[in-house]
Amino acid sequence: MRLRSARTFLVEPILPGPLEPLRRLARNLYWTWNTDAAALFERIDRELWEETERNPVRLLQLVSRERLHELAEDDGFLEHQRRVGEALDAYLSRPPQLELEGLEAGDVIAYFSLEFALAKCLPNYSGGLGVLAGDHLKSASDLGLPLVGVGLFYHEGYFRQEFSPDGWQQEVYLDLDPATLPMVHVVDGSGRPVEVPVPFDGRDVWVQAWRIDVGKTPLFVLTTNIVRNSPQDRGITARLYGGDNEMRIQQEMVLGIGGVRLLQALGIEPAVCHMNEGHSALLGIERIRVAMERFGASFAEARLPVSGATVFTTHTAVAAGIDLFPPDLLRRYLGHYWARMGLDDRGFLDLGRTRPGDDGEPFSMAVLGLNLSGYRNGVSQLHRGVSRRLWESAWPNYPEELIPIDAITNGVHLPTWVSHEMGELFDRYVGPGWRDDPLHANWLGVYDIPDEELWRVHERQRERLILHARQQHAEDLLRRGLPPVAAGGGPVLDPGALTIGFARRFAGYKRATLLFRDLERLGRILGDPERPVQVLFAGKAHPRDDGAKALIREVVQVSRSPEFRGRLVLLERYDVELARLLVAGADVWLNTPLRPLEASGTSGMKACANGALHASVLDGWWWEAYRPGTGWAVGRNRLDDDPEAQDAFDAESLYGLLEDEVVPLFYDRDGLGVPRGWVRRMKDSIVAYVAQFSTSRMVRDYAMKAYGPAAAAWHALRAENLARARELAAWLERVRAGWESVKVYAVEDDGSEVRGAEEAVNVRVQLYPGPLQPAELQVDIVFGRAKSGGELHIEAAAPMTFVAQQEDRLCRYEGAFVPGVGGRVGYAVRVVPRHPSLPPVITTGLVHWA
Repeated sequence: MRLRSARTFLVEPILPGPLEPLRRLARNLYWTWNTDAAALFERIDRELWEETERNPVRLLQLVSRERLHELAEDDGFLEHQRRVGEALDAYLSRPPQLELEGLEAGDVIAYFSLEFALAKCLPNYSGGLGVLAGDHLKSASDLGLPLVGVGLFYHEGYFRQEFSPDGWQQEVYLDLDPATLPMVHVVDGSGRPVEVPVPFDGRDVWVQAWRIDVGKTPLFVLTTNIVRNSPQDRGITARLYGGDNEMRIQQEMVLGIGGVRLLQALGIEPAVCHMNEGHSALLGIERIRVAMERFGASFAEARLPVSGATVFTTHTAVAAGIDLFPPDLLRRYLGHYWARMGLDDRGFLDLGRTRPGDDGEPFSMAVLGLNLSGYRNGVSQLHRGVSRRLWESAWPNYPEELIPIDAITNGVHLPTWVSHEMGELFDRYVGPGWRDDPLHANWLGVYDIPDEELWRVHERQRERLILHARQQHAEDLLRRGLPPVAAGGGPVLDPGALTIGFARRFAGYKRATLLFRDLERLGRILGDPERPVQVLFAGKAHPRDDGAKALIREVVQVSRSPEFRGRLVLLERYDVELARLLVAGADVWLNTPLRPLEASGTSGMKACANGALHASVLDGWWWEAYRPGTGWAVGRNRLDDDPEAQDAFDAESLYGLLEDEVVPLFYDRDGLGVPRGWVRRMKDSIVAYVAQFSTSRMVRDYAMKAYGPAAAAWHALRAENLARARELAAWLERVRAGWESVKVYAVEDDGSEVRGAEEAVNVRVQLYPGPLQPAELQVDIVFGRAKSGGELHIEAAAPMTFVAQQEDRLCRYEGAFVPGVGGRVGYAVRVVPRHPSLPPVITTGLVHWA
């Protein structure tokens, strides 16, 4: 039998007085990006630091008293501790780096995400979505943005990956104890845990939270694993992406509804909420409910300030990646909730449908997020177009280029991902400001780095990666009962060979096995004794994605072939620490998604920041970033209707690049062994990409384009007991009722078929306003290049002026535009509702076209 404790409690480790600062340093994740802070904890006990998965809280709980007393008398250690403590204090007390118009004193931005990647010891992430969320929090802290994170604490985490002897991925789940992690229980003034209820189907599920300090940014992670809940409900937050649709709706209710209630219980009322994907979309409904109760408002009135103050980011490129829920499941879990808000089934369910009124369409949290937000964005310039096409049915009267989905390209938190050695090099030649404000750093200083110095730093990074990969690969082979050496006794991996890295989530569209399309040709490339090449793979497949698991097994089986042993390795147990080693040590970072299915991708950004050269299909961020001489474009900038044809073309392109450009350039060395041409590309790549594709730039973009306008709308629409929101809601109801009566009767222009590019085109419009007044209509000329068949690509707009209204109520508008370009140009006339109090972030969805 297993004996259970009568009661458990947390015992804080006893630290000698001189070491007391370690307790505070351990609780702030500043050490995840400050390498000096991480080195301080590693110095306590290097083996224990690795055994605890670089968890300073657990390290202090387990290290021997004798060792602590030794350190308490070690002047060198105490000086190191003082230095790190002063650095943290200076960081936390630094004034904000960003002044944001729209935000008022005391305003808070709440960033909701189902996953956050922050540290190896906190496996609350599965892949890029969580890594991006973690980097977002860190850069918000760097900039001093008043932001808090909200997520879930999964007490079994996301799985640890292991392979069976035949290469099939197996999932091992953990038992994470918050008492051993860098987080603190959220309690009230009397020391009792803060609890909030989330209404489920006929019961309340109670939620508590833990606080994780990410520099200046607090992250609140919610848990249902508390005694007050039933065993079944305690398991809701057990695993990330575990369970079925029912488990998913439960987790999303806890995140969205429970997250807003937790913040409210802490006295935090966000001015802006940011949904990182649709998982948290129910936060919009909860905020509307709160406003309805507080202000005695209707759903329509409360919706306006909430939607205007909500930001929605989509990371999805295909419809199959969207969570869809059967209406009956929604009725079971949320029917009682929306009924109390005065909504019927149709009124609520249509908020999550692209075709309102279609009872056969399932409910989409992503569509709910789109409908309850004022600013919406994809995560790269290319992904904006993909997202607009994906969601065009939600705006059926809008041409693609006017669908209200913007683009803010992802980035990476440079201090987290740039290696210690490369960071010191940047400190010397770029200046230490690159860590906190990379956009204004002197990146041209990279050209002052001596080629030999940059190359030696990179070689040391590759050597460290290969040493770790050899050791881990041998351990993994032994665990599977396989011999830990390559065939013939040769070494696994070569620290001096050209090393290609491919590490990311395994999914079919990412085409991890594109490199295997011609194994004989690949064998010749990797097996050249004069110019050896090796490939390191890493990545996890979703636990229920057998197709992705089959790809992992294929990589494992290819790696065991005699011609690839020791040259091609798939590393198990992929996590953020392994990712750091890979992006720092790889010479070439390979990315081969099927266009246009990669929303952004950030691993290549991390690799470029460490001096790797990027070789990728022109998808995601690389589509907007690529320029000749800084990396390589695999394939061509076009889409093939036949995926097989695209695979064949891209594979041929990749082999050709490796044979004709990549390998020869890498091995073209001078008398000092330095590949001058390669190093030149490294410098060009760093200068071109590092600052532009940082989360410092990304969070600034969100602040200026999304958070500021959202906060301004929040304050304007909530003022005077929602006076403006009530006025707008009544106006919108009247406008919608009469919109079909608005008609454009005539459009005229000068009639000239040929004109100069700078010559104005005068346009006149007659329209019938229906029950609306002329002042309630905005009439614009939209214009741009046109095809011979008349199809218009809108590039600009020019407002038209109301001139007069006739006795029959027909209105006349006049305006003009200047084409500005040569070739075939076209125009159209757009009519939308107008109200002086309507914030720019509110989209009515109503439009008429001439």
